[in-house]
Amino acid sequence: MRLRSVGGVNENHARLMPSPEWAAHIQEEVLPLATDGVDLGTDVLELGPGPGAATAWLCAREVRLTAVEAEEAAAASLASRFPSVTVRCGDASSLPFPPLSFDTVVTCTMLHHVPTRALQDRVLAEAFRVLRPGGAFLGSDSLPSDGLHQFHEGDVCNPVEPAAFLTRLQTTGFGPVTLRVGHNLIFTALKESS
Repeated sequence: MRLRSVGGVNENHARLMPSPEWAAHIQEEVLPLATDGVDLGTDVLELGPGPGAATAWLCAREVRLTAVEAEEAAAASLASRFPSVTVRCGDASSLPFPPLSFDTVVTCTMLHHVPTRALQDRVLAEAFRVLRPGGAFLGSDSLPSDGLHQFHEGDVCNPVEPAAFLTRLQTTGFGPVTLRVGHNLIFTALKESS
């Protein structure tokens, strides 16, 4: 049985992503670990914010936040919910910003929605390109499992393998990388100062 797609995601996502439980998971479990010891700086870019669970947490950090969301309806909803955030509808693998524009780039459980490894690598390269030296690329993603693939029935599901992801981040140019693997993958990758 295929699940009906709602705004670019299946019904499972349409129920889970805007839920208070999902927001609590991102805000209480993921972001505190991913940002541990990281100075977010002033200019922060969020990739694939969906309904804004991480956006709300980032707004409370008094940063200048820009969000890039691929789905037009989600981008419009996000802009309405968070008027202080600059929201752009666009593709994270081809960002419309000049090099060295941001102090931090954040993405929470978005990478597995990028359909190919090559496109995921372009997202990593774009995050690296727009980061200033000393900046951090951080966030989380789901781990491969039968349950994850069942949850994504009728939806894109291309999770990253943690060991390969470490190498991919290093190949992109990131220096110190921290991966935390539990029921999900939480990562922090630094762009070393020149």
